[in-house]
Amino acid sequence: MELLASSKHGMSILFSRYYSSPMHSATDFLLKPVFLRGVSGSLHLVLLFVLFISCVCKKFKVGRGEGPKGRFKNTRGLYHKQTLICCLGVSVFSLALCLLNYFYWYRNAWSDERLVTLLDLALRALTWGSLCVYFRTQLFNSGEPKYPFLLRVWWGFYLLMSCYCLVIDIALYRKHVNVSVQYFVSDIVSVVTGLFFCYVGYFGKNEGTEDTFLEEPLLNGDSSESNEAVSNKCKGGETVTPFSNAGIFSILTFSWMGPLIAVGNKKTIDLEDVPQLDPCDSVVGSFPTFKNKLEVESGTINRITTLKLVKALISSVWKEILFTALLVVIYALASYVGPYLIDTFVQYLNGRREFKNEGYTLVSVFFAAKLVECLSQRHWFFRVQHAGIKVRSVLIAMIYNKGLTLSCQSKQGNTSGEIINFMSVDAERIGDFAWYMHDPWMVLLQVAIALLILYKNLGLASIATLIATIVVMLANVPLGKLQEKFQEKIMESKDKRMKATSEILRNMRILKLQGWEMKFLSKINELRKTEEGWLKKFVYTSAMTSFVFWGAPTFVSVVTFGACILMGIPLESGKILSALATFRILQEPIYNLPDTISMIVQTKVSLDRIASFLRLDDLQSDVIEKLPRGSSDTAIEIIDGNFSWELSSPNPTLKDINLKVQHGIRVAVCGTVGSGKSSLLSCILGEMPKISGTIKLCGTKAYVAQTPWIQSGKIEENILFGKEMDREKYESILEACSLKKDLEILSFGDQTVIGERGINLSGGQKQRVQIARALYQDADIYLFDDPFSAVDAHTGSHLFKECLLGRLSSKTVVYITHQVEFLPAADLILVMKDGRITQAGKYDDILNSGTDFMELVGAHKNALSALDSAEAGSASESTSMSMEDGSMASANGVVQKQENKDGKADDIVGSKGQIIQEEEREKGKVSFSVYWKYITMAYGGALVPFILLAMVLFQLLQIGSNYWMAWASPVSQDMKPAVGSSMLIIVYVALAIGSSFCVLVRSSLLVTAGYKTATLLFNKMHFCIFRAPMSFFDSTPSGRILNRASTDQSAVDLNIPFQVGGVASSVIQLLGIIAVMSQVAWQVFIIFIPVIGTCIWYQQYYIPSARELARLVGVCKAPVLQHFSETISGSTTIRSFDEQSRFSGTNLKLTDAYCRPKFHIAGAMEWLCFRLDMLSSITFAVSLLFVISIPEGVIEPGIAGLAVTYGLNLNMLQMWVIWNICQLENKIISVERIFQYTCISSEPPLVIEQNQPDLSWPSHGEVDICDLQVRYAPQMPLVLRGLTCTFPGGMKTGIVGRTGSGKTTLIQALFRIVEPAAGQIMIDGINISLIGLHDLRSRLSIIPQDPTMFEGTIRSNLDPLEEYTDEQIWEALDKCQLGDEVRKKEGKLDSAVSENGENWSVGQRQLVCLGRVLLKRSSKVLVLDEATASVDTATDNLIQQTLRQHFFNCTVITIAHRITSVLGSDMVLLLSNGLIEECDSPTRLLENKSSSFAQLVAEYTVRSNSRV
Repeated sequence: MELLASSKHGMSILFSRYYSSPMHSATDFLLKPVFLRGVSGSLHLVLLFVLFISCVCKKFKVGRGEGPKGRFKNTRGLYHKQTLICCLGVSVFSLALCLLNYFYWYRNAWSDERLVTLLDLALRALTWGSLCVYFRTQLFNSGEPKYPFLLRVWWGFYLLMSCYCLVIDIALYRKHVNVSVQYFVSDIVSVVTGLFFCYVGYFGKNEGTEDTFLEEPLLNGDSSESNEAVSNKCKGGETVTPFSNAGIFSILTFSWMGPLIAVGNKKTIDLEDVPQLDPCDSVVGSFPTFKNKLEVESGTINRITTLKLVKALISSVWKEILFTALLVVIYALASYVGPYLIDTFVQYLNGRREFKNEGYTLVSVFFAAKLVECLSQRHWFFRVQHAGIKVRSVLIAMIYNKGLTLSCQSKQGNTSGEIINFMSVDAERIGDFAWYMHDPWMVLLQVAIALLILYKNLGLASIATLIATIVVMLANVPLGKLQEKFQEKIMESKDKRMKATSEILRNMRILKLQGWEMKFLSKINELRKTEEGWLKKFVYTSAMTSFVFWGAPTFVSVVTFGACILMGIPLESGKILSALATFRILQEPIYNLPDTISMIVQTKVSLDRIASFLRLDDLQSDVIEKLPRGSSDTAIEIIDGNFSWELSSPNPTLKDINLKVQHGIRVAVCGTVGSGKSSLLSCILGEMPKISGTIKLCGTKAYVAQTPWIQSGKIEENILFGKEMDREKYESILEACSLKKDLEILSFGDQTVIGERGINLSGGQKQRVQIARALYQDADIYLFDDPFSAVDAHTGSHLFKECLLGRLSSKTVVYITHQVEFLPAADLILVMKDGRITQAGKYDDILNSGTDFMELVGAHKNALSALDSAEAGSASESTSMSMEDGSMASANGVVQKQENKDGKADDIVGSKGQIIQEEEREKGKVSFSVYWKYITMAYGGALVPFILLAMVLFQLLQIGSNYWMAWASPVSQDMKPAVGSSMLIIVYVALAIGSSFCVLVRSSLLVTAGYKTATLLFNKMHFCIFRAPMSFFDSTPSGRILNRASTDQSAVDLNIPFQVGGVASSVIQLLGIIAVMSQVAWQVFIIFIPVIGTCIWYQQYYIPSARELARLVGVCKAPVLQHFSETISGSTTIRSFDEQSRFSGTNLKLTDAYCRPKFHIAGAMEWLCFRLDMLSSITFAVSLLFVISIPEGVIEPGIAGLAVTYGLNLNMLQMWVIWNICQLENKIISVERIFQYTCISSEPPLVIEQNQPDLSWPSHGEVDICDLQVRYAPQMPLVLRGLTCTFPGGMKTGIVGRTGSGKTTLIQALFRIVEPAAGQIMIDGINISLIGLHDLRSRLSIIPQDPTMFEGTIRSNLDPLEEYTDEQIWEALDKCQLGDEVRKKEGKLDSAVSENGENWSVGQRQLVCLGRVLLKRSSKVLVLDEATASVDTATDNLIQQTLRQHFFNCTVITIAHRITSVLGSDMVLLLSNGLIEECDSPTRLLENKSSSFAQLVAEYTVRSNSRV
């Protein structure tokens, strides 16, 4: 006001000197402001007209097809971006000056000079704005090497005119004429900008053109490095993030993010568009350093404590921690400048002036403080996220490496589901803690500064503030402890649920075959109910915390003002407003304190969990004494070895083992089920804990496990297993392993991508890929664990001959086998029983020396006695070889599937489709329907209006209470207060209580709705997953499903409700601030509208990139988890090939791919927030200018001060609104991903009421197959090509055929795992396609090819549906030869079964599957799919006898590779390439010497009787 008055006085002097002078010459006229502003306006009008003509001409040319050819061409020397920003700056500055002058002058009389000045400023704003648009749309895309000639001439005139005006201003000032400050500032700005424009127009060098992305937002600053990165069109995978070499201005303004955000606006961002991290930030670079620090800190990895882990983590990011701490201090100091100056500002408005131009000085200080606050906060937030990403990635690498070295006992204590949680939840949470790490001490700093300000304003009443603040903080303690307890319980129950989910997904095929999936779903739901119980307590505790801390500032202010009244300290509106602004800033740390405490608690829990995991026992490193290659004649030597899987057990698993194996000899290991054969191989590999003795190994080793472990990826990658390709060697190995024909059938050959756990390969094919992998390693020692059980007789003979006797003839080979016919070729046979080697020697030597070996051979001979009628020589090698060796098309699962973008396993794929497709993600904007479905899911959205009402009332009551204090208090001590002090405080307390109640209602309703929605989404998604067809699980890696069940579900449980509430709350608060500020000066709206428009534009510009980066994070996380899951299950194989370092390296690369979008999301967020903060700060400064321009007495100083108090929060809140909206859109992707899995196509109904068969069905068990055709996808070839046959009721039918002839597919069709393409299957006259799946599967029994046991007890494995008594279970165990084994165990029926049944041998697992069938005696149809492949011949004979005894009146369908298993059948069906080749009784088929079956039997006999 004073400034304006002085300038007014100066103008009157100016006019009196020049207008009243007797000499009115032309020279005098040139000095008049009217002339100067008139010429300036005219000059701008001319430019505006030229621009208009130019645009029209360009449009006309483009219309005639003469548009610019060189789109996006740029000349670096012309400073396009800076020129654009400069033009925009001049336009905004002119507009602000124009409005300021207008609002001051419209209350006073107008003059010619004022009108001309306003017109000049308006034309300037319009012209420079138009020039911006012209540059943006026309010039920069035209490829011109220089700016247009006319424009450069005009810039010259503009500079001359500006210099002329400034010279006159200085001349008048020197003559002591008081010149208006606005003229001075305007002319200085014009000269500076004129100089810049002339420089770029006349001296800008043409440095050649380059492609660039100009369609970036303004204020991007100079990011030439990042522009070059994008301009070269390098893929993100090849370029390092521009952040690593950006200039200071680019780093300050986050302009290095501009190119990536610009790319996101033009196309959907893919991972290759996202640049690599800087080497020092990538986990590849930072992990070795972290690991060394941790090892230095703790000696060995097994002595890690939480404290040592924290120290190592801090030392890896100490620079970021110190730098962000400095930024926090600067931010805290800058944020309190506003509250400190409010009282001064109110007194200034009330007429008290300390010095000249005090108003402008105050506005400048407010604005500068806001800028410092903005810069420090933005860089603080970015740097802590940066540190969090580093911490998260090194922890993931640490957990992965630990998973590779875990001992078997440690693994049993921590299943893969739990270990995945360490990686997906705990490491994630520790990374997120970076946000909160400075909060504990920052609260103390902010409270200290607040108390100093309050002491200045309110004196001793600030002590009451301190006490109130401490009380509020202490209220945290019980709430914090409760939250800690509930958080731990949530994590425990989540671990159990994820463990069960992981196991169920692995074994979904067996669950579907047995009809158990809904029972296991209810098991998951039970575990979730426990989790939900703790979740409910947690969220309601959070609601209480929210209530306490939203009410905290109000409580503190009530106590403070109450203390003032009691102490008699006068309350003036300026001091009250300063206190309120201080409380408002204090609100943030106090409000965040519960979050911080909760986060500290959660992080400590996670650190403890990870530290305890890292402390687990590794494999004993001293088990094996490795000798240098070629240093000894002995390959394997064990002296007095005692080994045990459970060191605490009194009975060692292997006892008194003494073994010496020379280089180049073949050792066969045989024995009954559970005798310790596989354990012997494990001890040679060093996998088994040693009690005593010595193991020496000389040379490299290769291992083929009994249960095949196949990696997701190409077949070629599985065979090479990290070795370089040697084409000749590779081809000969494929030939030796009978894989050539299988690969020829595949569209992609050896480039075919294998699904998770080799899902699209048959058992035999998986085993042969494993053998090929071992052969390619060219090791010295080969260990085979029963490699021939999963292949048919012919393939087994071929593998034995080509691999063991051929390629490995000079190698040391130890092989376990149940096929007696493979024993004579061994140089040494070890016979095992009860963990001891009972016999050792050559075949003929030990045949007569003991009973154990005699029993095995005798059982084999008994089995062969049925073949006496067949002549051994009837089979010719040539005819047997001519038969097709198998068709991959009938592999064990669906061959070609893909996951479409709805998340559905869509069967409609081209025949060239790979089974595992890259995970699809939604693209573009998150659909409004996702938000709508989410908010209306709980109670149909009935709570939403009440939540919004509570938020609006809270905001109204908050504003009302502050308005009351500002209005009712006097501005200064000499004024009479409007109301008494008691009335003042009573009304304030009443309004405060009302607002606190609203917070309580809002918090309670919000968590209720969020909790209910999370529960509904969980139930719906899991129901849809469990009802999905088997093809969905074949084509979807379990990592994708687990990611949704853990990470996405966690977001829905704990984050998204608060995010939705945050958006609504911040929008309502912003509207409240706008309302309060416009109360003071409605003209603020003129600034608000364009600023909010710009904010929305920025948000719209930013969101496509941010959204796709968030989706990429989801998509890139699944491969990390899946790779880890695969590594844990195949760790024995990986270690046996010494490939740990390669797998660890792959994990580091996958982790970096996950961190790249994470890092750039953080950069993009701050890029946006910085620009929004800048706009808000400008808005605030302009609003203050309006307030000081209003003449004294027009507005209440107290109310104007209130507007400033609220305005201080404007930038934070404006940014908070946009940030909340963006965060919500990023987080809602978790809901979108869950919705994807609620739309999976379902299997046919489990029960069809109108078509339910009788309880006695099937009573006879006759199976009629009529013209059955089956294919795995509509566009794929038929696997079964028109089968027609009948399996008579009560009879035994054996199905034989080469690997891949369609045997397993026929069984899958019988159980409707795959639906027929044509034809039908009838059981006792009922078409199985017309009844419910549960009715069908529960009436049939099956012993599957892969023996499956679930974690739990023996009882829960035999009887998961809890339908049978203990007596019945014992009876079944005795019948399947496991009774004695279970009685030996301490827990009997409650003996523990570890994950996947790892603590039971494969043969024992197969016997448990037999036990399940024996319990389910009511079934009239029994299917045996390779049911005895993993047991010795003696046990096989016992099983066959048991089945004959207990299922004498049932239809038994047997698929077997052992010919002896089907010889006792009433009928044999021989399949070849999906067609029935032969079907008759075994006797008749054997009589016909030319039949394929007779040739198979003859071949088997030759092999069995041979002494190779």
